[in-house]
Amino acid sequence: MPNIDQISKERAKEHFGSLEIEGFEVGTIRGLQQIHEYLFGGLYDFAGQIRVKDISKGGFRFASSLYLEESLNKIEKMPESTLEQIVAKYVEMNIAHPFMEGNGRSMRIWLDLMLKKNLKQCVDWARVDKADYLNAMQRSPVNSLEIRELVRAVLTDKIDDREVYIKGVEQSYYYEEDDFYK
Repeated sequence: MPNIDQISKERAKEHFGSLEIEGFEVGTIRGLQQIHEYLFGGLYDFAGQIRVKDISKGGFRFASSLYLEESLNKIEKMPESTLEQIVAKYVEMNIAHPFMEGNGRSMRIWLDLMLKKNLKQCVDWARVDKADYLNAMQRSPVNSLEIRELVRAVLTDKIDDREVYIKGVEQSYYYEEDDFYK
């Protein structure tokens, strides 16, 4: 029987070019919830729902659930017309971590949709080393320069290339595997 990651990964792959994604709001909290619901609907009872509990990972505590709605409203209002602005918004959303599970996978699609809409580019995730990405994201709350330059180096204008997208989904799910800290 397939597990949650396998099912949601297949959904992510199917989402390329689908009519459903065309209806997703880009750069909004609602749009991120739509992505999360699409990937994890029926797999998690909280799919698409903003968390009401505090969470942490690797010793980092994400935004307190008590202030999460206020934080998300501020993030949603952040501009997204330049790479710098889009990455800043992505970093802030990562600090917020609005869902109990599935944040990274959902937010990488969210990031690509903002890049596609505003810059006519997307990240070629297959070219982003797992350790480099995870380390840059861990440091991003203090300084986002590293993650911004990592993203800048692998931007592509192949926004309609299914192969780039599929390889990106594979890489995105690979980032979530536990082997990094072994």
